[in-house]
Amino acid sequence: MNPNSFQPPRRTLMGPGPSDISDRVLSALSRPTIGHLDPLFIGMMDEVKALLQYAFQTKNEMTLAISAPGSAGMEACFVNLLQPGDKVIVCRNGVFGSRMVENVQRCGGIAVTVDDPWGRAITPEKLEEALLKHPDSKFVAFVHAETSTGAKSDAKTLCAIAKAHNCLTIVDAVTSLGGIELKVDEWGIDAIYSGSQKCLSCVPGLSPVSFSPAAVEHIKQRTHKVQSWFLDQSLVMDYWAGEGKRSYHHTAPVNALYGLHEALVLLHNEGLEKAWARHQHMHQQLHEGLALLDIDFIVPKEERLPQLNAVHIPNNVNDAEVRNRLLAEYNLEIGAGLGELAGKAWRIGLMGYGARRENITLLLGALREIL
Repeated sequence: MNPNSFQPPRRTLMGPGPSDISDRVLSALSRPTIGHLDPLFIGMMDEVKALLQYAFQTKNEMTLAISAPGSAGMEACFVNLLQPGDKVIVCRNGVFGSRMVENVQRCGGIAVTVDDPWGRAITPEKLEEALLKHPDSKFVAFVHAETSTGAKSDAKTLCAIAKAHNCLTIVDAVTSLGGIELKVDEWGIDAIYSGSQKCLSCVPGLSPVSFSPAAVEHIKQRTHKVQSWFLDQSLVMDYWAGEGKRSYHHTAPVNALYGLHEALVLLHNEGLEKAWARHQHMHQQLHEGLALLDIDFIVPKEERLPQLNAVHIPNNVNDAEVRNRLLAEYNLEIGAGLGELAGKAWRIGLMGYGARRENITLLLGALREIL
């Protein structure tokens, strides 16, 4: 064995994540490592928290970045809020709704599923009906932007229905944060989680989360210990928000947080509404180009995510061969279909820094040549 340094090529990432990362974020990652309890680092953590509050559009005090990917953010929301026997209405229209069901069951909760077809938004009337049938439900959980299908659900309406039935809400915003309209406080979201590698365009491995005052109070009233020590937010928050000297919980991923800080600075400087508009504008350009290639979208127009575009693979086209050629000949990555859409769909990401005209031009030209 004669190992050498790993030197990856520079790909254009247009799959479901991770997304392209700007040179500014890459540069931030390489800055000198300092201690995770260093006063300067703690000051930067305060800025990360404030920038996340801006991105989530919330004043929630319990807003932070968990030192693990979005899947851990999901688990943190469920394990902190749920206790054995709690009933949860889970709206499911793709892979990640199913993962929510798994989390409910592992917490000892009772999952009541509200199902919609893959590629469609969650139907609010179905949620209302389920809550009427199960008045003892304590939570409503759903995916705002279903990464497996490219479908966007009406989070504002779903949260309003949940509130009318005195339920707390748990929302997956892994692919929506920074890419489409998301207003945690205005919409009444109680627990929300995201990922650093999607529309925030940072490296994978961090999960922004936020808990409302009602969710925090619910956690404080628990009668069972949170089943995960590492994800127990009552412990983690003392590290992120302790006055003066902070309590030690774990060694934070210092350089990854440098990168997240820089990515959030870029989002703040661009402005949330401008970022949302940019994603929509780039989606429209992609749509027009794909139409010329007779490639159709899976999701109806009014329910589509601009940042995650699920399209039908044309007839008589080999899925894997096209994706492999894109990677080998163009250093360009798009995603395969998941679950019910495996072998039937491509998932094309326009997320964060990757939502650029030059990326769309490269992809359309490559597809035109290969097809």
